[in-house]
Amino acid sequence: MDFKIVKEMLKKILLVTFTAAVLACHASPKPQPMVLGISNIVPDEKQALVCKEIVALIENYNYKKIKVNDSISSLVLDKYIKELDPYKNYFLASDIKEFEKFRFTLDDDFRIGDLNAPFYIFNVYLKRYNEFLSFASTEIKAKQNYNANDTYVFDREKMPWAKSKTELDNLWKKRVKYDLVNLKIAGTADAKNIETLTKRYGALQTQTSKLNSQDVFQTVMDAFTETIDPHTNYFNPSNAQAFNEDMARSFEGIGAKLQLENEILKIAEVIPGGPAFKSKLLSAGDRIIAVAQGSADFEDIIGWRIDNSVSKIKGPKGTKVRLKIIPAGKEMSSKPVIVELTREKIVMEEQSAKKKVQTVLSDGKPYKIGIITVPAFYADFKAANAGDPNYKSTTRDVRLLIDTLKNKDKVDAIVMDLRANGGGSLVEAIDLTGLFIDKGPVVQVKDLKGDVEVSEDNNAGVVWSGPLGVMVDRLSASASEIFAGAIQDYGRGIIMGTQTYGKGTVQSSIDMNRLVNPSILQRLAALVNKAGVTLKTDNGVKLGQINLTMAKFYRVTGSSTQHKGVMPDVEFPSLYPMDKIGEDTEPSALPWDEVRKSNFTPVANLTPIKADLVRLHNERMDKSLDYKMLQEDLAEAKKSGDDNSISLNEVKLKAERDSVEAKNLAKINTLRASRGLAPIKKGDKVKKEENYDFIQDESLKIIADLMNLTKTKGNVVVKTKAEF
Repeated sequence: MDFKIVKEMLKKILLVTFTAAVLACHASPKPQPMVLGISNIVPDEKQALVCKEIVALIENYNYKKIKVNDSISSLVLDKYIKELDPYKNYFLASDIKEFEKFRFTLDDDFRIGDLNAPFYIFNVYLKRYNEFLSFASTEIKAKQNYNANDTYVFDREKMPWAKSKTELDNLWKKRVKYDLVNLKIAGTADAKNIETLTKRYGALQTQTSKLNSQDVFQTVMDAFTETIDPHTNYFNPSNAQAFNEDMARSFEGIGAKLQLENEILKIAEVIPGGPAFKSKLLSAGDRIIAVAQGSADFEDIIGWRIDNSVSKIKGPKGTKVRLKIIPAGKEMSSKPVIVELTREKIVMEEQSAKKKVQTVLSDGKPYKIGIITVPAFYADFKAANAGDPNYKSTTRDVRLLIDTLKNKDKVDAIVMDLRANGGGSLVEAIDLTGLFIDKGPVVQVKDLKGDVEVSEDNNAGVVWSGPLGVMVDRLSASASEIFAGAIQDYGRGIIMGTQTYGKGTVQSSIDMNRLVNPSILQRLAALVNKAGVTLKTDNGVKLGQINLTMAKFYRVTGSSTQHKGVMPDVEFPSLYPMDKIGEDTEPSALPWDEVRKSNFTPVANLTPIKADLVRLHNERMDKSLDYKMLQEDLAEAKKSGDDNSISLNEVKLKAERDSVEAKNLAKINTLRASRGLAPIKKGDKVKKEENYDFIQDESLKIIADLMNLTKTKGNVVVKTKAEF
């Protein structure tokens, strides 16, 4: 982050927005159209002010230098509607037609802080949602025919909007039946299923009644800022606090990042070192459907707000929480697995890099290879700034691990595993690269003025000069891409895996309170306090923060990591859908481009042997049962992902589920037999030591090939004393 630019920007914005901000405080909002049947949620003066400021920030200081105009207004409207109702379950075609009157006015409204239009749209959505809940609550008790051959289309994104309330009612009938048949197949009695769904829909009604203007404003701003670019984000005050706690990497809970997907709470990531990680009972993609505190009864959380669900899962360290889980890859009708965890304090900075040593045989020769897994580019900046000589950071931890691998374990090569490493500190990416190259440029940063600054490793010498490999995948992003790109550009090592995420932009976090004159904040506080709400904050009112895209990363070759990411030298199939995950899947992402090449000296030219590495890898894959099974699993996952409907026939659905489970168990036992392991039965847990990382194992063989080839290949050009 270039905080020098941020400080300069803050001074200028305070000068140009003071008069406009005063007007925003005293402007009377337009009368909002009423949505009958529910209590309307209305915007407040704070949100009007923040909206105006965000428009000014985007137009003057976002890297795109974009004008908020009618074209942006149109895109924001489409994105906002999609965020509210992505599968077209609630809005009617007539609602969408009515919203057309806002298509080219949102830009003008946002510029003056008028939020009535998007709030009106939200209130219509809320009305439709409550209509569904009311209808569903009565439909639960209707007699169901589980022998009929009907289907439920759960993904209606590409289908037309319902033309009438009757059409929506028919859709909702199938949704209720879908929920009931899932519960029925899981093995519970009809009466219990009716009770469970009644509570679930009742809980949803309770959750919607708790929505407030901050929730709506956050949704509006999400649609607005993400239309500009996917990494410019506004956080309302409560979300800003949560974001900063996450950046501080300290909380008490189970150690998992969660997301809401189609009204189901899903584990997005299991945090290394936390209770969930250590238990080996939870994985990314698992869905949490109910939560219990200690030995108390379970609460069904399907359809809950994510913050309410998270508040049930987080809690004081030492306390127990039980979760009902539908494992990743299983149908929602599967029998839930109950997992009990003891909460701990999760200090994200303590997610240390870890090492292990494995021996690989290649051409009859044993090679000891050290594997260093780096979960993030972390650093305890607070301790470092305080002068603590033992502050924690990725580079310091990896340096110690390399010393042990080199002097104690006597390894022949090192592999850096950056899979699922979403980045972190830019400084750490530069310093970590410096452990493997001599002094020289690592990354280039172009700011919004077009000025390019070259960031260099200034420490002479290297910590490891031997054979090196870097493992990446589609979730390797930002700082991971800077490190992998530098290692590749210097010819310092071999990159193995899949094309990385492609996140090559730099964001600066800006406290919105810093942009507004204190007297205006005091007037806002007075207005809010007059309404009967006492605000206990330093300035009387909090406005949240914005993470604004202000620069781009470039490799030393001049090529941007934006959009394209880093292409591996030896490629594996992606475990994640490439067409759904990655910067190149974001419509508003900045494009790839280039700057001038920096002045760097490659360590070696590995190009002549890359073709041989790929050939040897492919020869092994042609004979690999694991590779064959992986390809089959990916093909089946794609086929399943392309199917947007599910049978509501109980016998058929159960047979399909049982068939999938039996097929998966047979695959597992076929692979276990190939490794000399005993077969497992349905419901058995696989021992931790029996888990096999096929991709890592093959990557080690590629590095063994590298060592064989560099010893015999005469056309590898070594340009420094760092020889293989």
